[in-house]
Parts: sequence; structure tokens; C-alpha cells
Amino acid sequence: MPLVSTPDTRLSRANRRRSQRILLPIAVRISGELPNGRRVEEETSTLVVNAHGALLRLCEPVHEGQILTIKNMTTGEEATCTVRDINTVPGGLIEIGLEFTEVRSRFWRVAFPPPDWSPRSPEAKRFVSSASVVLKPAK
Repeated sequence: MPLVSTPDTRLSRANRRRSQRILLPIAVRISGELPNGRRVEEETSTLVVNAHGALLRLCEPVHEGQILTIKNMTTGEEATCTVRDINTVPGGLIEIGLEFTEVRSRFWRVAFPPPDWSPRSPEAKRFVSSASVVLKPAK
């Protein structure tokens, strides 16, 4: 019998994440060497970042387990990553999940919320729409 992903199994997988994901496009350069010795280098941008790596799309083929270098084009900082996941997407691109080979929690220059954070957390700031703000006339 095939396994079916239910809301409960999706939630349990999400709860196992080491850090929150953030949808954030950051310009990056990916470089490395294929097993055949051919050098790859491509500029792209992240789709999702977290404290342990990123999700992005490439034209160049890479292999799961391959070591790549990622350069944050905003800061110039570089980090070594391992390709952890590869998916083909429409348009001939591949979507890859990269994991830093060593802890680089400040690489993206964003503050990640804790794994148990949600918009319902007491620490979450409430959004106040302009329609709900009542202005008092000046005296």
C-alpha cells in the first residue's frame, strides 16, 4: 500500500525542521566541479532560505551529494554547500536544496524565527490595517 501524505504527516515533517524557511530572493553565484571534471558556474537567486541552506533553481545539471560553493552577491560572502535534493521543474530547470557544510546562520543576514514560531505566537506583532485606525481630529 503506497504511503499517502496527510495533513498530519506534513505537519510532523514541518515540525522536524531545524529552522524556519523564509521566501527570500537573494542573488547568488553557484560554482563547483562535476564528477567528469567540468567546471560549473551559474548566477541565480534563492527561492527559499533557512539557517542551514537554501532552495534555488539552476540550468546546469548537478548531482545529489555534490559539493558546491555559494556566493551571496550582496555581501560577497562564500560558503561551501552539499546538494541534498534535486527536482526537475518545467522549463528545463532543476530545483535544488543546498545545505551548508558548516553552520552559517548569519550567511543570509536575516533573523530566523524559532522552529515553533507561528503567527499566533504571543511574540508575533499584530498587523494593524489602515481601515482599523481611527484618527482623532486635531484641536
